[in-house]
Amino acid sequence: MTQFVLSYGDERIPYQVAYEATRTSRVAIHVNPDGSVSVDAPVGFNNDSIKRAVQKRAKWVVNHVTEANQRYAHVRPKDYVSGEQVLYLGRRYMLKVIPVTGKPAATRLMGNRLEIQTATGTPDDIRGRIRAWHRVKGRDYLARRIDSLAKALPWVSAPPPFRLLEMSRQWGSCSPAGEIILNPHLIKAPRACIDYVLIHELAHLKHHDHGTDFWRLIDAHAGDWRKAKHHLDGLVEVLLTD
Repeated sequence: MTQFVLSYGDERIPYQVAYEATRTSRVAIHVNPDGSVSVDAPVGFNNDSIKRAVQKRAKWVVNHVTEANQRYAHVRPKDYVSGEQVLYLGRRYMLKVIPVTGKPAATRLMGNRLEIQTATGTPDDIRGRIRAWHRVKGRDYLARRIDSLAKALPWVSAPPPFRLLEMSRQWGSCSPAGEIILNPHLIKAPRACIDYVLIHELAHLKHHDHGTDFWRLIDAHAGDWRKAKHHLDGLVEVLLTD
């Protein structure tokens, strides 16, 4: 990747450029949920052409970066004590921390509570147990949804392999070999938002770029995806905060 800086008034916004062999004409500019900026460009596009394309949309970029940064401003770190909230599939559950002297039992959902046993009571231990629980639940739920969607989407012949990987700027990606990579924090999001991300990545099995044909495929199979994406973007600072 190559990095440049967009200048607009007093703003200086860095952005990274990735070159895509399947992209043939225009560049695509993305303001990621965390406020970072990335650009997809055709292979062989010279730097001046890329800079001009980004500068042309400078006001749009600055406005969206500002909006993303403002979403993060009010997020408070957790203390990992009973009474705090834990997200799972878009629902909020109350954390109940249970001190024990022996080996802690497995973390479990009980009604509207997420019960975590801990022998040390330290925030790091409780945080680690929540993250591990999210990862296990996410792996199982996402595997089921990928399997179900693969059967429903006509261009997918079999469920592709997938793995979980924490990413600061993406909910998912699809490798050139067809492997789906998903952010484990996605399991905190509402089901409709999760399905949007999964269909988005599965669509890359057919169209590897974000061209017109790709979005036409999303429109045909992801229902009201714009609403789901908008909802997910609005939740990003909460979902990515442990």
